[in-house]
Amino acid sequence: MIFDVTAIGVLISLLMNSIILIIVIKNMLSAGEKKLEEKVTKAETKLIEHDRRIQAAEAKLENLPNKESQHHIELAMAEINGRINVIAERLEPLAAVTVRLQNFLLDQGKQR
Repeated sequence: MIFDVTAIGVLISLLMNSIILIIVIKNMLSAGEKKLEEKVTKAETKLIEHDRRIQAAEAKLENLPNKESQHHIELAMAEINGRINVIAERLEPLAAVTVRLQNFLLDQGKQR
């Protein structure tokens, strides 16, 4: 089978056009990949940022008291409040004595 020059030229032209078509299709597909890659990069950045924020929140939560320790604190505060009330009751007579003493001293000062 003998090919003439025009048939070979047509085949080469067809081959070149096919290669160009493949390159155009590849570029169209890779443009979508580039956009997708940018979106994935942005999502990874946000994920890292959220991970840091979650770690910071967890660290703060670890330092807060749990139910049991909060209950112990409440009991201790109730005990302290009771002791303060007892001290206040014991100081009332002392306050009365102080008022009487002050009145006595004022009266003594007026008599002089």
